[in-house]
Amino acid sequence: MTSLLDSLRQLTTVVADTGDFEAMRALRPTDATTNPSLIFKAVQLDAYKPLLLQTVRAHRGATVPELADRLLVAFGQEILNIVPGRVSTEVDARLSFDTRATIERARGLIALYEDAGVPRERVLIKIASTWEGIQAARVLQQEGVRCNLTLLFALPQAVACAEAGVQLISPFVGRIYDWHKKAAGAQWVEAEHMGAQDPGVQSVTRIYRYYKQFGIKTEVMGASFRNSGQILALAGCDLLTISPELLAELAGREGSVTPALGAADAGPAMERMPADEVSFRTLMNEDAMASEKLSEGIRAFVADGRKLDALISSL
Repeated sequence: MTSLLDSLRQLTTVVADTGDFEAMRALRPTDATTNPSLIFKAVQLDAYKPLLLQTVRAHRGATVPELADRLLVAFGQEILNIVPGRVSTEVDARLSFDTRATIERARGLIALYEDAGVPRERVLIKIASTWEGIQAARVLQQEGVRCNLTLLFALPQAVACAEAGVQLISPFVGRIYDWHKKAAGAQWVEAEHMGAQDPGVQSVTRIYRYYKQFGIKTEVMGASFRNSGQILALAGCDLLTISPELLAELAGREGSVTPALGAADAGPAMERMPADEVSFRTLMNEDAMASEKLSEGIRAFVADGRKLDALISSL
């Protein structure tokens, strides 16, 4: 019998959401994504400490931000030796509200990759889906730097990303689910919010159908899953980035995955949403979940970025 993971691969590009090389070798994803939290977690493991030490020792005299970027690229190079597709490397989340600084940091990351012989087509630069981040991505895309807009929780972010011509977006399923479950408190009934009824799944489905209805080429990559049911409810999405634990679960279960989304599935007709700055900020402000989770996500990545800086400084 075919595993659920192998069946899913027939419908969706499977991406590993990890900095763990061994997990990638075992689970054979097409692409891989990283973020400051995953890299900080990885470099504390004995298997990856040599990569950290090697990076710091090879570039004595470099600033901590420069060393951090070199470490991210070192991980990216190793990942690209394993996966056949692309790796996503994230710009420092502390720059999430600084368009110019984000552009410069992204250019620096791409330059490091190209100096190492990695073509830019195999790299996605991850940027938070703030208004400033989306405008940075607009400039970078025009320069041939492909971007992955992360920490995306609502359709207005997705629409602004599409208008900016970004390569790929990463709408977060699990964090949307978390917010709604917490907000409902004792009124939450898990059985009523599973599969297609999951609020995170519904958000990604709406974005996916909006893109297909209007012929938008930006790729949709569902992210931040809490359980395999959320993954299976989005089978057919362009890409899904999945943790090693959930990849292993799917690999260990036999069965066939039924497509939930498809290129011809535009769903009910939707009106075109404005993508100017005032509309973006207004709609985000009206969406408590999206605005709260975006801010929370940036704070979490900033905190782990600082922890990584401290670790580098200690060497």
